Amino acid sequence: MIPYSTSAKKSTRMATSSVTLASLVAVGLVGLFAAEGTAGAQTAIPKGTAPAAAPVTKGTTEIAGTGSFAAISKDDERKETKDATEASLNAGGLFTSGNARTLALTAGGKLRLRREAHQFSTSFFGNYARAGKKGEPTEDTVANIQGLLRYDYFFAENFAAFLQGTGRHDRFQGLDFRLTIDPGVAAFLIDTKKQRAWVEAGLQIQHDVRNTDASTTPATPTAPAVPSGLAPTATFANARFYAGYENQLYDNVSLTTGVEYIQNLHESAGRYRLVLDAGIKAKVSDKLAIATTYQMRFENQPLPTVEKADSIASVNLVYTLF
Repeated sequence: MIPYSTSAKKSTRMATSSVTLASLVAVGLVGLFAAEGTAGAQTAIPKGTAPAAAPVTKGTTEIAGTGSFAAISKDDERKETKDATEASLNAGGLFTSGNARTLALTAGGKLRLRREAHQFSTSFFGNYARAGKKGEPTEDTVANIQGLLRYDYFFAENFAAFLQGTGRHDRFQGLDFRLTIDPGVAAFLIDTKKQRAWVEAGLQIQHDVRNTDASTTPATPTAPAVPSGLAPTATFANARFYAGYENQLYDNVSLTTGVEYIQNLHESAGRYRLVLDAGIKAKVSDKLAIATTYQMRFENQPLPTVEKADSIASVNLVYTLF
């Protein structure tokens, strides 16, 4: 039997205690490192796994859409430029005395209203002149007046159906009154506030009331006046074509021009009329302008006592109402 001493028992208990203490320290360290690793995993969330929280406020209060200007579309811009209200009056005159006496007057006016698809326009013009030599009575040399009423309906962006009526009195063309009714279609190639260009095509019903000068061949030194054989009234069916152009060349200068062609349909294919208008207007103030106009009327088969072509050139003061 091997003897077991007390010192040996103490050594054994001390060794056992050291092992137990070392085990506890090791377990504590492992638990500490594990806790730190878990906290690190919870704190460092990988980027992209969750969106950043939005700030509670940016320091401003704004209703949606009120903090910026909405862009104007091209359709809205075209719509704004097409609506128009235009009205003007014009007048001019000439007076001479002495060896030659002359009195010439011209006057007119225009109105155009455009609202969305509807447009109304009207105009009137008149010219009158008397002339004579010294010691002789003066005589009328020009006497005409004309007016126009028109309505356009724009059924498409640049196309309109229209109905217009005109009336004209011209003593020296042999007309007590000429009435025309013109239905048709217009195509606007350019249609803005600064510039307009368009073409028209349609039919025309023309009714003439002729004066006695046209229905009578004037007397000559060797022959008395005799009836010309023309009926006092006549009605025609025509085809009508027109091209017009208006341009605000500069802020103070504008140009207007137009050509109208009338072709007879039922009586004679060789009968036609041509009307040319042109004018330039220059502003001298916001409301006042000087306008130079020219009009030429040509008819290849006029009344027997009437010349084929008439032309009028005038200078007028134009007052723009609005």
